[in-house]
Amino acid sequence: MSNQPRASGYFRTSYAQDVALIQTRMQRVSAVIFGIALIGFPLIASSFYLDLATQVLLASIGALSLMLLTGYAGLISLGHAGLLCAGAFTAGILFKEFNTPIWLTLPAAAIVGALLGVIFGLPSLRLRGLYLAVSTLALHFVVIYLGAEYETKRGFSTGITMDAPVVLGFELYGGPTWYYVMLAFSALTLLLCINLMRTRIGRAWRAIHAHETVAEALGINVSAYKLLAFVISSAIAAVAGALFAYYRSFVSVEAFSLFLTIQYVAMVIIGGMGSLLGALLGALFVTLFPYVIEGVLLKLPNAQAYAGQLFAVNYAGFGFVMILFLVFEPLGLVGLWHRIQTYFLLWPFKHRPVAGARK
Repeated sequence: MSNQPRASGYFRTSYAQDVALIQTRMQRVSAVIFGIALIGFPLIASSFYLDLATQVLLASIGALSLMLLTGYAGLISLGHAGLLCAGAFTAGILFKEFNTPIWLTLPAAAIVGALLGVIFGLPSLRLRGLYLAVSTLALHFVVIYLGAEYETKRGFSTGITMDAPVVLGFELYGGPTWYYVMLAFSALTLLLCINLMRTRIGRAWRAIHAHETVAEALGINVSAYKLLAFVISSAIAAVAGALFAYYRSFVSVEAFSLFLTIQYVAMVIIGGMGSLLGALLGALFVTLFPYVIEGVLLKLPNAQAYAGQLFAVNYAGFGFVMILFLVFEPLGLVGLWHRIQTYFLLWPFKHRPVAGARK
């Protein structure tokens, strides 16, 4: 049982408190307020901000899946865009060739993602670090190549168009509808990840990440849990790709460039490694970052002259921000959030220095 104190003086004194998702009255109130705000957001938001929020929710699903693999299991992957592409093309091909409904294409995308996780997760049993990253990068190029070949052979040179899916006679169409769909899927993914990390699987991933040799000495089947991390992460990412295809009503390999992989890596680094909250904060930050950069450039004198440099500025901006977080705040946005939270919990008091420490 965990008995870790908080800055507010709250202690968990029973197993029921230790396993509860929401433990304090403040957390319950905050969760209710936050839930009401999320549900009511489409009622006050314009179409642009609604689309932006939907992008954040979709990105959070992919970020959570990568956080399981990299943030918790400690396995580096540069093939995340390839997994999203695989899920999107699975949904697109099944719809185009067989008119398959969404309640079958989503599980099919998960199965395809899981199979790719097995195939490209096997090298993780022998490779580590940079070598593992390069092997997962091969996943990206293989999937992109197969998707491009399908587009060419079937004559879909501009991509696969998809109609709005129908569920129980209701057509999933329009900004508010897709916002609630993505909200439901992101919430389910978050709950899945939270509960997964509280099981034997999650504890094994943490142990492998901390020290693989020690984990093996403790009786953990390192190979099996590594492969399982790839399978689960890949399946979730593929489902996110299928949802992206339905939301955009369009599938093309151009939407899954290597830059997309860089964005997801930035989400887990900037958000905070080893934290599900960090994955959500990272998805929010990275999704909004290009729009902030664009807004700043448009405010500059002679803004049209910078229009062609927007993509390059985004690239440079992501790199610069990641370096800043790695150097000055390795815990990422979630580390900043905990500092702010602790400050208000302790206010007006401050941490006292440890005895003998320099003041």
